[in-house]
Amino acid sequence: MSEFVTYGLHGVDWEERVPFDRLREERLARISRMLAASELGALLCFDANNIRYITGTHIGTWSIDKLGRYCLLPQGDKPIMWDFGSAARHHRLHSPWLGEDRSRAGISTLRGAFIPEMGRAEDVARKIRIELEQRGLLGEPIGIDVVEPPVLFALQREGVKVLDGQQLLQEAREIKTQDEITLLNTASMMVDAAYDELYRTMRPGIRESDCVALVNKKLYELGSEHVEGVNAISGERCSPHPHVFSDRHLRPGDPAYFDILHSYMGYRTCYYRTFAVGSASRPLVDAYKRCRYILDIAIDAIKPGVTTAEVVKLWPRAQEFGFHNEEDAFALQFGHGIGLSIWEKPVFSRLVSLDHPEVIQEGMVFALETFWPSTDGLAARIEDQLVVTRDGCEVISRFPAEELLIAGPRYHAVGGELPGVREIESHKNRVPDGSSNGAGAVPSAVA
Repeated sequence: MSEFVTYGLHGVDWEERVPFDRLREERLARISRMLAASELGALLCFDANNIRYITGTHIGTWSIDKLGRYCLLPQGDKPIMWDFGSAARHHRLHSPWLGEDRSRAGISTLRGAFIPEMGRAEDVARKIRIELEQRGLLGEPIGIDVVEPPVLFALQREGVKVLDGQQLLQEAREIKTQDEITLLNTASMMVDAAYDELYRTMRPGIRESDCVALVNKKLYELGSEHVEGVNAISGERCSPHPHVFSDRHLRPGDPAYFDILHSYMGYRTCYYRTFAVGSASRPLVDAYKRCRYILDIAIDAIKPGVTTAEVVKLWPRAQEFGFHNEEDAFALQFGHGIGLSIWEKPVFSRLVSLDHPEVIQEGMVFALETFWPSTDGLAARIEDQLVVTRDGCEVISRFPAEELLIAGPRYHAVGGELPGVREIESHKNRVPDGSSNGAGAVPSAVA
């Protein structure tokens, strides 16, 4: 039985489910403890995911790439949030955990949309300098996650020393709380359902873009907050992996692999599955088995204390599957943390992990993904999400992937159902009396 529960998506009075006050309090307590133990006097965040982790505020996914909102977490104090216009007033009314006068209007440069003469960068820097001065922290360095150059330069002119704060924030978010794991598990449940819908709908003639639309519809119906992307790759496009869907139509015998990236309450998924449409070639079946094998040996190796280097040593070198070097093959045999963003610590890659190993710890949540090309120019791709437990790990991506699934209609001939493993030109493989000689066989009259 799973160690991790799956609830309904609504709050109820008869079951605790996810207590969001605890979620917010534990996240803030963790980053505050780590800040107190660091050399930094404060953290200044513009990344929407870090802002959400620290403040529990969110104003829509439209804002995540604008770098307009920001928050300051000073040593030994609660965070201060500067938000987009009326959102600040909304927080004062509906986000009481921020505290009195902690939600304020403030806007940065919107990635340069405000021209320098408008002084927005200087306004941000002045606000931060005042808060640091009031707390006796102006002489201490502050850590920043991401920053626009005009804001960085304005902070320096105000006498603020700026250091990289990304590592501290990544380390805080690396170990998940009980409630974060529940939300990640719930997000995976939604992808399970999207894959089931996809499996039941795929058939020759449907386009990759149609599959993307179907997945989006299903996820939003289930309560997804944001569908970040759906990789839908089919046929000859599978190798090399282009990482973006097209309007290509699926054909009989095609492989089709998908990666579904979405969030529920901010918590993400990254979860590949491969299907064959109607039937699969023998080389594709073999590629899938290889892809599954190298994923399984990695999953079996996961437990607290093991390093990322020990895991990636189990994976093939780039040259073994047709690439010049590890950078050329980056992210095909790969692992990455998942939380409020799809790529967090730790990272598993032969590009970096052999020389810079990271130790796997209980409470980490990450995805492991593998790829293998077939000898007929196609490819397979599989990815599982897992939670590191006390003595191993548990996979939370549950849609079946132990063997290659055949999606779409199964065709019936006079001799019965056509086999699931067929070559593209298997309709030629007939002996003179009309009986089937098996996929790939040569008729004796022609041999």
